[in-house]
Amino acid sequence: MQPYEQNQYASGTGFARTAAQVDQGLRAFMLGVYNNMILGLAISAVIALGVNQLAVTSDPAQAVARMGGVNLTEFGRVLYGTPLMWVVALAPLAFIFLFSFRMDRMSASSARMTFFAFAAVMGASLSTLLIRYTGASVVQVFFITAAAFGALSLWGYTTNRSLSGMGSFLIMGLVGLILASIVNIFVASSALQFGISVIGVLIFAGLTAYDTQKLKEMYLYGNYDSEAAAKVSVFGALTLYLDFINMFQFLLALVGNRNE
Repeated sequence: MQPYEQNQYASGTGFARTAAQVDQGLRAFMLGVYNNMILGLAISAVIALGVNQLAVTSDPAQAVARMGGVNLTEFGRVLYGTPLMWVVALAPLAFIFLFSFRMDRMSASSARMTFFAFAAVMGASLSTLLIRYTGASVVQVFFITAAAFGALSLWGYTTNRSLSGMGSFLIMGLVGLILASIVNIFVASSALQFGISVIGVLIFAGLTAYDTQKLKEMYLYGNYDSEAAAKVSVFGALTLYLDFINMFQFLLALVGNRNE
């Protein structure tokens, strides 16, 4: 990986770096963020497809159960039809807590490996989407999300307008979204679920731009050394990865075609 340039001051010198050096360091930093994020998404996609191949069969004679119009193998029945499904679904959350409490004590390489492990576990959790929705629908929505994410992240990076005020509003909206999602587990209202999906897409679209600008500002004003900058790059990749995945899932819930 290309070493990160320290953003504003040479280590221990106190002399300001030139604008060209800061710009070069910022580009290298953001490139590291996006590279880690894309690798994480690729790992999740491969694991999701692999788990789906093991869990689903096209031969009715080999099926031991059905879910959402899809024939499941014994592996699929155990994974999706037993309490193991909750372990798989909640495992990514355990990694988020690990990052929250241990990130400052991890080395950059450990943080990167932990992020990739998280992406693999998330891929197993996301494999359920290939049960609920058609493969063509999942691929289509993925590319729509990728295009929207790219445009929003580019805007967040290039705009001179501060998005801090919007960020505070989005965080409050996210809290409300989580509470509404919990309520709908018990209410099971299709109208409420539709509203949650619409608002979810809008919130994570806004967070994509906000988080991109925040990462840029963290580099410009953080004065990190190369090790710290590499760790922040992993944290940034995790942040943008979660923005992408959540926007993708909410958009899929809105426009995805379900398996009959």
